Amino acid sequence: MKWTYMENMNIKRIDIDEVDSTNNYIKNLISSGLSLPGFTLVVARHQTAGRGMRGNSWKTQPGKNVIFSLLCHPDFLMANRQFLMSEMIALSIFHACAEYVADVSIKWPNDIYCGDEKVCGILIECDLNGKYVSNCILGCGVNVNQTEFESDIPHPTSLMLKSGRLIDREEVLASIIRHFCKYYIMAENGDWDAIDKEYFGSLYRCVGMHRFEDESGVFNAAIERVEPGGHMLLRDETGLLRRYEFKEVKFVFD
Repeated sequence: MKWTYMENMNIKRIDIDEVDSTNNYIKNLISSGLSLPGFTLVVARHQTAGRGMRGNSWKTQPGKNVIFSLLCHPDFLMANRQFLMSEMIALSIFHACAEYVADVSIKWPNDIYCGDEKVCGILIECDLNGKYVSNCILGCGVNVNQTEFESDIPHPTSLMLKSGRLIDREEVLASIIRHFCKYYIMAENGDWDAIDKEYFGSLYRCVGMHRFEDESGVFNAAIERVEPGGHMLLRDETGLLRRYEFKEVKFVFD
């Protein structure tokens, strides 16, 4: 394990060779009572038990990808607006990936896609203190130089597969953190609407009618908007507005 400091916003960085989950690692640090700064970044060369939002596993090859968790303490953020953290980290990775490949988008709620394939998964875990967020752990796995996948995550790809070249992982990570610092300052300053607007404009299939599936079956709809709490509103072909939480609806791929 190596401890360093990053210039941006006094981020304390911890580098480890192998871990079950970088989110778990940070939760163990918190449980141990260790005093942590405003931002703590844990970066792993290899993660053996990465988790996705829906309980999916996130398997990676050692030294091929960008695997990290970032702990922050956004105590200015109300609990009913914690989805803003998801928007901020998704936009940060969206912009970092767009420096290397084309056709990047954010698939609601926070997967990063290149075309119709997934290049990044994000798992966010927040602790609350009354009406406000106290701790927020942003766990991210970006497929950078991996070219073969063994995972239950559908449609995986990597920046290398999409760009055709080897990519510097540290460069990608630095770009993500740089963008996140920008959005975090915006959030601290109350510029939440601008973040919401940019997030919606970056969404996968945000224009036109597309196929979705819920518990009633497959239907065609357009994304109307994403509410501040994270619910997605779809307007179907009949004009009916449908409101969904995470896991209640999925995109249908041809």
